[in-house]
This record gives sequence, structure tokens and C-alpha cells, in this order.
Amino acid sequence: MMTKKKWIMIGAVTALGALTLAPASAKNHAKDGVSGETNLRTVITHERRAEDKARDKYRNPAQTISFFDIQPDDTVVEYVPGGGWYSRILAPYVAEKGKFIGLTFAPDPLPFGDEAKERIRGFPAKFPNDVAEWTGMPAAKFSAYTTDKVPEEANGTADYVIIPRMMHNLMRWNLADSEIKVMRNMLKDGGMVGIVQHRAKDGTPFSYADGNKGYLRTDTVVKFMEAHGFELVKQSEVNANPKDTADYPKGVWTLPPRYAEGDTDKAKYTEIGESDRMTLLFKKLP
Repeated sequence: MMTKKKWIMIGAVTALGALTLAPASAKNHAKDGVSGETNLRTVITHERRAEDKARDKYRNPAQTISFFDIQPDDTVVEYVPGGGWYSRILAPYVAEKGKFIGLTFAPDPLPFGDEAKERIRGFPAKFPNDVAEWTGMPAAKFSAYTTDKVPEEANGTADYVIIPRMMHNLMRWNLADSEIKVMRNMLKDGGMVGIVQHRAKDGTPFSYADGNKGYLRTDTVVKFMEAHGFELVKQSEVNANPKDTADYPKGVWTLPPRYAEGDTDKAKYTEIGESDRMTLLFKKLP
């Protein structure tokens, strides 16, 4: 049987770069890590993910979730689940022993039309049914909220908040301060925030790396999180892509799967693949 130590070492070796570790997280698991990892591998290889697997080579879900150290009895909040790519992994992974919660924007401050805002208001009712359809599990196992409607009893209950490729939108729509405060309130003392984000090169002018092109500098994200009561625990190169120059006039959406330039240089962008990404783990401070 593969031990937790060996599994993490394999994840590190197969990553595109070595893990950069700060002192160990204050979050301690008195848990059966081996059964959790077996469960994770089973979830990731499940046939329900047949269409999702093509992106695994860019998103590295096994290595990313293992790096964050999410376990099956954790309460995990996924921020802005979108089409459910991560939900189809996280929800079945924690549903039996832990809890999975979908969380999305407060609709009113968004720079969207009324129809889009109304769809977002319907998220809490719709999302658990979506997850049930994806997983075959009862919708009652799952919860969902908009950030302006999180019930008091949900605060202080989450072990993790996961924010995949969404920090740039929070920055460019001027929502970051208010949204991260809600996420912080939902976390237990010492709870963790895992961030995967399109990465601008160090030293990129803020005029390009302000989120409007989809890219942020790592130091921008770290300083923002520190200012809101978190400390950086560790970071990883597991989602790095050195082919990404991160300097396209149409931003990160130039790359697959969006191809903002259409057929122009499509083969070149296909060869580059999806974006270079930072992978950061933060801890909630007292």
C-alpha cells in the first residue's frame, strides 16, 4: 500500500517544478491519509470525468489537491465553480465524510446585466442539483450560497476555500476586498485558502497585470492575502507552464481553451497550452 509520503513525493516529481515549502501548516490532520489518497485517485479516474480529463495535463488535479492536503473529511468551499470541473472532483471526494459547499459572487456589485445577475441569484438553489446530477449523490448532501447570503451558521465551519483561476476577476471588478472577507469568515481558525491563478511574469507592469488581461503577479496576490489576515504557507510550481509568455494583447484568453484570436496562430497557442499558473496555499491568521 502506498503511504502518504510516497504519494506526495510522486506528485512532486511529476510536477513541472519542485515544491517550495514554507514551515509546515498549522492545520493538522488526525486522519487516514492513505484512504484519502486512494479515494482521490478513484475520483479523478472516474468515468464521470471523461470529458474533463483532457485538461488534467494543464490543471494537474491530483498533484494540486495533494499539495493543498485536502482530506475526505474536510469541509471544502469552492469559490465560483463555473462549469463544475473542480466540483466533479471535490464534491465526491469529500461528500461521504466531509462537506462540499459552492460559493459565488454577490450579484449586485457585478458589472453584469440584470439577466446575468438573476442567474447568479439562482445559484444556491440550482448548484446542489447540478452536483447531484454530476455525482449521482443526493442534492441534500451539498450546499451553495452567494457571498451576500451566507447563513451565520456556515461561518467558522470550513477547513478550505479553493479559488481556481478567479482572483483576476475579483481584482478587475473591484470585488476582492468584500468577497475575501466573506471567505475568511467561513473558515475555521487556521483554515486554509488554496489559490490557482494565471501568473504574470515578475516585474510585469501593473497596467498589464491588474487582472484585466487575466494575469496577476504573484507578489500582488500574496500582499493582498496578507493584508486580509492570511499568511503564505507554501507555494508550488505544479501548474507552471514556462511556454506561456503571458504578454498577449488579448490576455490569457488568447490561449486554449478560449482562443481569443480565433484561427490566427491557433497552432502556436495550442502548442503553448493553457496558462502558466501560480499555486499558493494560505492560512487564516487569528
